[in-house]
Amino acid sequence: MTENKARVVVVTGGSRGIGRAICQTMASADTQIFFNYFSPADREGEEAAAAETIKQVEHAGGTATGFWANVADQAEVSAFVDQVMEAAGRIDVWVNNAGITRDGLLARMKASEWDAVLDINLKGPFLCTQMVARIMAGQRSGRIINMASVVGVMGNIGQSNYVAAKAGLIGLTKTVAREYAARGITVNAVAPGFIDTDMTKVLPEKVKEKMIASVPLGRMGSPEDVAGVVAFLASDAAGYMTGQVLHVSGGMYM
Repeated sequence: MTENKARVVVVTGGSRGIGRAICQTMASADTQIFFNYFSPADREGEEAAAAETIKQVEHAGGTATGFWANVADQAEVSAFVDQVMEAAGRIDVWVNNAGITRDGLLARMKASEWDAVLDINLKGPFLCTQMVARIMAGQRSGRIINMASVVGVMGNIGQSNYVAAKAGLIGLTKTVAREYAARGITVNAVAPGFIDTDMTKVLPEKVKEKMIASVPLGRMGSPEDVAGVVAFLASDAAGYMTGQVLHVSGGMYM
């Protein structure tokens, strides 16, 4: 284990979209960024995406290291955390951002589609939080930030698995915030709305138009819109906030 004075930030799902934007936004000369990436269906493509994240963080004046790890696998999460601790010696900020979708109406949804989404989007944050909270408790400080979703409070047709996972993540956020407040750890969530990422790019144009029409600000959000709020929650300015859900949805939820 190395002695480290730089702030250590870990982002799950940091190779693309919001995760990459968080890594880039939080990059600085006195911050070490670590992230995981995982996509068994396209390992080569995911490794290329991870390399791009590292390149962008370095361009922003920081350093980043990526690890291949499945957040739904306890052994892989443990190995990932151990690698970060070996390299940096501490963890100051942990962002549970990794997520997937397997959309479909409830009547047609397969149990495998339910399990896949709940595993990555809810079991993953549970496993990561359980492990990192022990480390932060020993430090008597730390910030845990969970990526929820506006649909976790509103519901959404065709996303019962995703909505259930994000609603559960909000509940997990509030409970862990209460359990670890006395140890100097804050736990908050960010709830993005309709954000321009790979997940939304595949939607038909008519669906996008309908969704944008439901946003009072009249546009999709950018990954950077979300990353800025995450950076705020990780900053000293948010030191008296815990158990909160900050909506970044252009007014979709008020």
